[in-house]
Amino acid sequence: MSVNIQPLSDRVVVEPAAAEQKTAGGIIIPDTAKEKPQKGTVVAVGGGKKDEPMTVKVGDSVLYGKYAGTEITIDGKDYLIMRESDIFAVI
Repeated sequence: MSVNIQPLSDRVVVEPAAAEQKTAGGIIIPDTAKEKPQKGTVVAVGGGKKDEPMTVKVGDSVLYGKYAGTEITIDGKDYLIMRESDIFAVI
């Protein structure tokens, strides 16, 4: 789960969870109808701000906003880089 990037300040790098393939009732969801996942795993954490230390750590499962962060690709894998304030909760 190690990634070759070090975010700055209060930013974190999150690996989004895979999009759901089926509904609870067993219906297969086509690619065009899939929603962006809103949870993922923290893979890298910045150093925090001077007066605000980081509260999330590498390995935490987090919930974030639907449009939070910027999509980046590293070594063929998709990640999101976002501010810690875009994270709603640690689960």
